[in-house]
Amino acid sequence: MIPDPDEYRAAEALLARLRGKRLRLTTAESCTGGLVAGLLTAIPGASDVFERGFVTYANEAKTELLGVPALLIAAQGAVSEAVARAMAVGALAHAAAEIALAITGIAGPGGGSAEKPVGLVWFGLARAGDVRAFARQFLGSRDEIRAAATREALALLQDFAV
Repeated sequence: MIPDPDEYRAAEALLARLRGKRLRLTTAESCTGGLVAGLLTAIPGASDVFERGFVTYANEAKTELLGVPALLIAAQGAVSEAVARAMAVGALAHAAAEIALAITGIAGPGGGSAEKPVGLVWFGLARAGDVRAFARQFLGSRDEIRAAATREALALLQDFAV
């Protein structure tokens, strides 16, 4: 895979920032299916910063690998603020990292609803004593939504790693 040059530069800048702060990163990805981890690991030397990535596409994987309560997923839905937060906290708990990113969303073309339309993506960020979640709405095809979510994840991490 050859990343887009702008995305590659953004990933390099993120790795440099994390490296400079001596922070290791873990990811928990659902709708992006590992695109963030793939982009980061396309960069030589990423292993000193990127600790591991979880691809938890199925709800059962979110529960088994990250410890997200099944009842939370049933009550809130996999694409929700609560689940994004729980995924980030779970990734942090199951990795030797200081910062975690989680992504859960509806990439389409189906699966959306009036309350949770196609293109809705929740991002969770966690580090010791700090858990945040952000929702974004992206437009476009499945590939465009996943790519936009990947770019947004890098930007959110860049801001979170201060």
